[in-house]
Amino acid sequence: MLILQGLPTWVAPAPAANGEALPASSDVIDSRIQVGDELMRARRPGPVGQAPPSAAIVVLDDATPDRLEALARYWRGLCAPPAPPDPRITPQRRQRLRQMLRAVDARLERESYRAIATVLFPKHRIEAASWAGDALRETTIRLARDGMKLVHGGYRDLLKRPRKP
Repeated sequence: MLILQGLPTWVAPAPAANGEALPASSDVIDSRIQVGDELMRARRPGPVGQAPPSAAIVVLDDATPDRLEALARYWRGLCAPPAPPDPRITPQRRQRLRQMLRAVDARLERESYRAIATVLFPKHRIEAASWAGDALRETTIRLARDGMKLVHGGYRDLLKRPRKP
């Protein structure tokens, strides 16, 4: 344990060179904390039976604002569950993500864009004669394209906030 400006702070040991975790010492408590509907894992310093003050280590880089927001949500969830919803994903974006993944699943099963649009947008009549110029065709193609980007690693960018250069 380190003392930084009067606050006890625990620094986790680095993993062994071969990638295996180092054995836990008797001075570390592994615990699980219920925050809203989520179960969080935590490591706290100190012998069993004592509750030392908790600390958070925040890496200072481009993602620091996101980390601080997550830490604030975590704290609010601990103090007054449930934790508030994540503001980075709006309900509209969440709906579009669902549609994107459904479109990707259908494309991987070799469904046509028209068949996908029929399922994704059941209230719209899609006629064969007007399909080539229909706005739903372009929307369906974009959903499948953007969904494939998610599947191929783009999911990592979901929780990043847009930043001005």
